[in-house]
Amino acid sequence: MKDFSDAAFSPETIALMTKALNASIAALPEPVSSTHVNLLAEAVLRAAKEGERDVTAIQRLALLELQIMPRM
Repeated sequence: MKDFSDAAFSPETIALMTKALNASIAALPEPVSSTHVNLLAEAVLRAAKEGERDVTAIQRLALLELQIMPRM
């Protein structure tokens, strides 16, 4: 996972991030790999760190970022 040690979020923002991450994971077909969960979590952290606070927007950004990632 990328280094987000300098990031700080309010409890409200963490709740929004949790909702966005859970919705992103739920949108993926089963089984969801831990790699995909980590990539989604990084995308959620990045979006929130940049100031996004809309759950749906964060979810879409995370899923789009996962979609354009190079296949491993």
